[in-house]
Amino acid sequence: MSAFDAPTGLEAELMAWFAGRTQRTIDTACAHVFLAPDAAWKIKRHADLGYADFSTPERRRWALDRELEFNRATAPDIYRAVRRVTREPGGGFAIDGAGETVEHVLEMRRFDERGVLSAQPEAVDGDLADGLGRTIAGFHAAAPLRPAGGLTALSFTVGSNAQLLRETCQGLDQARVEVMVEATEAALEAQAALLAHRAATGFSRRCHGDLHLGNILLENGRPVLFDCIEFNDLLSDLDVLYDLAFLLMDLDFRDRRDAAVRALSGYLDEAARSFPAEIWDGLAALPLMLSVRAGVRAHVMAHSNDAETGRAYVEAAIAHLSPPPPVLAAVGGLSGSGKSRFARAIAPALGASPGAVILRTDEVRKRLAGVAPTDRLPPEAYAPEHYARTYDTLFESARALLRAGRAVVLDATFLDPALRARAEALASACGVPFRPAWLDAPLAVLEARVAGREGDASDATVEVLPDQAARLAAQDLAWPRVNTDAEQGAAARAWLAG
Repeated sequence: MSAFDAPTGLEAELMAWFAGRTQRTIDTACAHVFLAPDAAWKIKRHADLGYADFSTPERRRWALDRELEFNRATAPDIYRAVRRVTREPGGGFAIDGAGETVEHVLEMRRFDERGVLSAQPEAVDGDLADGLGRTIAGFHAAAPLRPAGGLTALSFTVGSNAQLLRETCQGLDQARVEVMVEATEAALEAQAALLAHRAATGFSRRCHGDLHLGNILLENGRPVLFDCIEFNDLLSDLDVLYDLAFLLMDLDFRDRRDAAVRALSGYLDEAARSFPAEIWDGLAALPLMLSVRAGVRAHVMAHSNDAETGRAYVEAAIAHLSPPPPVLAAVGGLSGSGKSRFARAIAPALGASPGAVILRTDEVRKRLAGVAPTDRLPPEAYAPEHYARTYDTLFESARALLRAGRAVVLDATFLDPALRARAEALASACGVPFRPAWLDAPLAVLEARVAGREGDASDATVEVLPDQAARLAAQDLAWPRVNTDAEQGAAARAWLAG
């Protein structure tokens, strides 16, 4: 039975009964969802779909119970309960009635569908993207370990993509499909040892499994992850970076690399608080993961009779496997010179998709202190030993990322000439181009920017600016200067073109 064959028997009866008591029905590959004013009701299709078996009442109940359990980890206010559907005297149905149980249904709170991010990708601004990355990292850190997953799960999807794209998809360019399949299989072989090591060292966990914009809700200003995969462990026991890759690929495909790189950088800063020190090494496998996620969307689109978009996803999958080489950029300047904004503006254009990872000393310092990025630290946290540890961590992380093939933007004051030399030496040691920028703006502009900061990782105050300016005046600065007094987007574009 195909996922979209017309329901018969009990399934058809239930659909008619729910449809008569609700406002709208949504049919998905795995379920029927009925929307009422304040609730949504989901019943599983009565079918064995190959990748998910819902052919018996027991299998459907098992899947609903897991869906409730899994989704309560991220959306406890949405997923309410699994209810019994009973056959009542006279032949009708009831929820949790006195009659015989003939089916089970998942009850959810109905939410405003306009809040789903796929309906408003433009809403994913910088702060939301950063918060979304950190939310996902927190979810992953608390997720159960699944060392048998990771490489096994990714290998399964690589094979599944190849079979589906070759055998069941109409309207795709099969020559390009073969290019994609061969490149993906080669990349999987090249990354197998790394992925196996990650699975054995805590990076394979029970994940969301379907983490694209269509399964993220923006509600009360915060992102809510919902509708995770529960029916097949090969699709949910994943390397955490592969779980994140669906969001990154989706944003990249929608021309939102700016949001994707903020989400990636926020994720890594937050994940580095909980995961093993090899957190950075996994970025070597990100091009493969992005490609596999694009391959998934390619056959989904083709099966949905949107061959044009399916072909675009095939091309995206191929492109992800030919990433540009990494580069090390370093952005320095006095407090308030716009370093973080400039770093975020240039990062999407550097290196492999979705762009360069931004390493910011203000965030590294907070992470090392064990506080949230926007929590203020006392003056003693800026003592020389803490200052040195912050920069040591910054450079160690950058080295690991560069070796993994990932471009990096260092965001720091870099007032010490020795630190500027150290950044340049790191690029040389890793064999990558070095692109520095020193940001300048009038002192009055710097003071106004620092005084107006809210909710930022920097603890700098207006009082530190005179000392910084005096230190800079005594130095012979070799880094190219960028004036950020005017529109900073233009300054970033000019630097990128230079």
